[in-house]
Amino acid sequence: MALLQLDKATIRFGGLTAVSELDLAIGNTDLIGLIGPNGAGKTTAFNLITGVYQPTSGQISFNGQSIVGSKPYLITARGIARTFQNIRLFASLSVFDNVRAVFHLHLRGDVRHALWRGRGYHEEEASIANRVIELLEIFQLAKYRDEPAKSLSYGDQRRLEIVRALAAQPKLLLLDEPAAGMNATEKVELTRLIRFIRDKFQISILLVEHDMQLVMGICERIAVLDYGVKIAEGTPDEVRRNPKVIAAYLGE
Repeated sequence: MALLQLDKATIRFGGLTAVSELDLAIGNTDLIGLIGPNGAGKTTAFNLITGVYQPTSGQISFNGQSIVGSKPYLITARGIARTFQNIRLFASLSVFDNVRAVFHLHLRGDVRHALWRGRGYHEEEASIANRVIELLEIFQLAKYRDEPAKSLSYGDQRRLEIVRALAAQPKLLLLDEPAAGMNATEKVELTRLIRFIRDKFQISILLVEHDMQLVMGICERIAVLDYGVKIAEGTPDEVRRNPKVIAAYLGE
């Protein structure tokens, strides 16, 4: 059974079909790329998966259960987290608090638990703090724990956004243009980081990215969209040689 399954997922905005009958299956620990020209429907597909948009028709299932109609925060709680093309950190909050805020998604206690602030509350907060530091150390951000997120370099802000997504404890991580704005050195580090994340946390990753060298070098399977329609899917070599992909996107 696939972890994520899209069956003929379609969304229309008035007379425009942004994504048309998209079939896509993602298994456990898969690393898959979703590519295509600007306006092909890649980010729209992400928004369908995360509940920002609801499909006009078709089905989307996660862990064997439909997530159509679910609110984005409920889909996140079930195990799908994402980053954004434009970084969306809490700019004025510290690096530590940016990550801690996401861990609260999985708090065991309710509002009364927080208001009472008894032993259980303090134990849970201490546990969260330890897990935040552990994640920051893994991604070499612990030294910035008390700094506001906006003070980080662009590459470190990208890493912090990924760390924050991982704090949601996802089974599937969606990365939307993670290499956007990065220089060549940062892209090499990002490639290493994505592989590390998949192997360390044993999660699946769906990657939208325009940098073809990065996509072809890291993804095990690639799906290609053009005007909202999937025109190809296969290994990097298969996609690279596909005449439809060459004509629509890659060029000769």
